[in-house]
Amino acid sequence: MTSLCLHVDAQFASPYAMSVFVALHEKALAFEMATVDLGAGEQHAAVFAALSLTRRVPALVHDGFALSESSAITEYIDEVFEGHPLYPTQPRDKARARQVQAWLRSDLMPLRQERPTEVLFYGARPPALSATAQEAAAKLCAAAQNLLQEGAKHLFGQWSIADVDLALMLNRLILSGEPVPRRLETYAAHQWLRPTVQMWIDQRRPPL
Repeated sequence: MTSLCLHVDAQFASPYAMSVFVALHEKALAFEMATVDLGAGEQHAAVFAALSLTRRVPALVHDGFALSESSAITEYIDEVFEGHPLYPTQPRDKARARQVQAWLRSDLMPLRQERPTEVLFYGARPPALSATAQEAAAKLCAAAQNLLQEGAKHLFGQWSIADVDLALMLNRLILSGEPVPRRLETYAAHQWLRPTVQMWIDQRRPPL
């Protein structure tokens, strides 16, 4: 019997843990979940460090094979397990989906810092965006509009895990009251209502 354990942050606030959690549920896979208290430094403890080479969440353990970094994990899940595809099947669309994931994880730092995921999962209301964060927000919205066809519900004709990641980044703005183009707001709301996404949103979270 296949053994799967997903290690996530104790606050259930990591966007990257959410991405893998959604991916596992989209594949209809049974898995255990273990929490890591990042505030207490548990990611540096010897036991977890042995599982996660980068000492970051999420980390997935599959039959003794441990893997960290969320996009590597979702690609692995898609290649190893049957079920709902997580990525587009066409090579160029698949490459674009991976590009979107890599970009969202490596850029837009002012926006990620000033609109942390506490906005999404705890209803936090941070102060106004700085000029650099506004520039990042404008860059995000411009790229999203370029990627998303008018009236489209998904980036590539049908759902992919990149839709979850892009909608989450857009919702850093939307759920804190920042203005975004209407079609991006509609797109993000549609993704946010996906049942597997709602399962993560509905996790019981400890107080901040």
